[in-house]
Amino acid sequence: MQLESIYHSPSHRWAYAYDPDTFHLRLRTKRDDVERVIAVAGDKYDWEHHCQEIEMDHIATDSLHDYWEAVIRPEFKRFSYGFRLHSGEETVWLTEDGFSSEQPAPAAGYFEGHYIHAVDLFDAPEWAKEAVFYQIIPDRFENGDRSNDPDGTLPWGEKPEGDSFFGGDLQGIMNRIGHLNELGVNAVYLTPVFRSPSNHKYDTIDYREVDPQFGDKEILKKLVQMCHDHGIRVILDAVFNHASERFQPFQDVLEKGEQSEYKDWFHLGQFPVEVRDGVPNYDTFGFYGHMPKLNTANPDVKRYLIGTAVHWMKETGIDGWRLDVANEVDHCFWRDFRRAVKKANKDAFIVGEVWSDSLRWLLGDQFDSVMNYPWTELVLSFFADRTISPAQFSDRMSKLLMRYPQQTNETLFNLLSSHDIPRAMTRCDGDIGRLKQAVVYQMTTMGLPCVYYGDEFGMDGGDDPDCRKCMVWDEDSQNRDLFSFYKMLISLRKEHAVLRGGRFRILSAETDGGSLIYERMDGNEHFTVWMNRSDEHVELSHPMIAGGWRDALTGERMDNPDGRLAIGLEPNGFRIAWRQIE
Repeated sequence: MQLESIYHSPSHRWAYAYDPDTFHLRLRTKRDDVERVIAVAGDKYDWEHHCQEIEMDHIATDSLHDYWEAVIRPEFKRFSYGFRLHSGEETVWLTEDGFSSEQPAPAAGYFEGHYIHAVDLFDAPEWAKEAVFYQIIPDRFENGDRSNDPDGTLPWGEKPEGDSFFGGDLQGIMNRIGHLNELGVNAVYLTPVFRSPSNHKYDTIDYREVDPQFGDKEILKKLVQMCHDHGIRVILDAVFNHASERFQPFQDVLEKGEQSEYKDWFHLGQFPVEVRDGVPNYDTFGFYGHMPKLNTANPDVKRYLIGTAVHWMKETGIDGWRLDVANEVDHCFWRDFRRAVKKANKDAFIVGEVWSDSLRWLLGDQFDSVMNYPWTELVLSFFADRTISPAQFSDRMSKLLMRYPQQTNETLFNLLSSHDIPRAMTRCDGDIGRLKQAVVYQMTTMGLPCVYYGDEFGMDGGDDPDCRKCMVWDEDSQNRDLFSFYKMLISLRKEHAVLRGGRFRILSAETDGGSLIYERMDGNEHFTVWMNRSDEHVELSHPMIAGGWRDALTGERMDNPDGRLAIGLEPNGFRIAWRQIE
């Protein structure tokens, strides 16, 4: 065995409590190097009478490594453990003290699974684990009240520019609540609704006032209540990394300089505060001088922003926050933010905008989820662009899943489109078959799906602002077949708990060709999803337990008396097989 490839750490994604009674252990080995791994666990105070051996499951493979996992339910919520690895005639033990050819005397020198305290668990709200989200840009969804249209509002549906306004508002969202219900989504994420000079509202002037273009506080309260009445949760967008240059404290700094009581609210390099030759002499979002960066370590700023979050929760009853540019705000702020938000509503859902590995924010003390852009890019590279093979997709997806504990993977925000990237239809070059496969994967894999407004009708759009077109309400311009497809997949996900919380594992991924097979399984149900990404008909088969299989979408019986399930797939085709576990 290649010992230098074997890795385990008694922390975070390698060893973690999944729930108050269950602990997960993971181990990494060189790919195709180890045949079996056994986790040997016992109570360090009485190993002889409380010892068990657990065969570890081979749960994932990437280009270099295999990953193994064991599920342990310690009798006394604590345990010590080591690993026994087998390859041919070779046996190796791994404990905290290192490698050995014989079992070290337990339990001194073994890894420790520390006592499971419920208060230490990663604890996303239960409702969020059941959610199918829908993202809305209020200005682009529906104009429900023309009396609040800003000057220069353009006719609905014209090509958007960076400074275009189309008059969409909160009343418009209420007017279309029936559409959300028909689609089947049960949670809505609204981009910023607070007072701002722009159409996107990511440059806030007043955090305590709803932008008049969208309505007012009372309209927001009515919208949230209406959504709740229809079984839909609502989260708002919090822009706490930066504000507008028209934000009153920054205006005070511009006017008074070093004498301003707000000078420590921002990251200022020198006085006077100004933009010289297009470059601000203060920290900003990106290099945008009209978006000065807030100093969230300042006690007054922290008190104001966190107070704002709690204020709107109490005023409107919203169900949580999406946090803009979350990776550029200090961790101390987010820890205090979480405590205050959860105190106001223990079931509030907190989603951070982080575009890379986000484990440091997902340890239970800051966020419940992040926008899973690495997942988005990988899924679209495979289904839309077709620039990677199924085997490469499997390798990279396995690596992504191994970034986080299982309960974290179950709450990651999985999106195919958003206001910051080209729409999935455009990435698919208008090919409905490719898009449908991506949607199938989104709705049947681990994580929370989020539908960007209009994707269900086949809306296209390139980079911002093209991805922020007005919602298409004219039925003649809507892809109704695609809409029905979204409805069907959302309904399937909501009907079967295994698609929301079961184990995910890739069963087969071709190196050459276009086939991919993966499964979701728990103690009650078993799904297998079969994909043909090629332009040719294929016949696929894979060993499956005999009996009980049906097409999950049609109910058609699928026989496999010889213990192999065989399925024919058309180009860009898929099948979803399901069985009840007896």
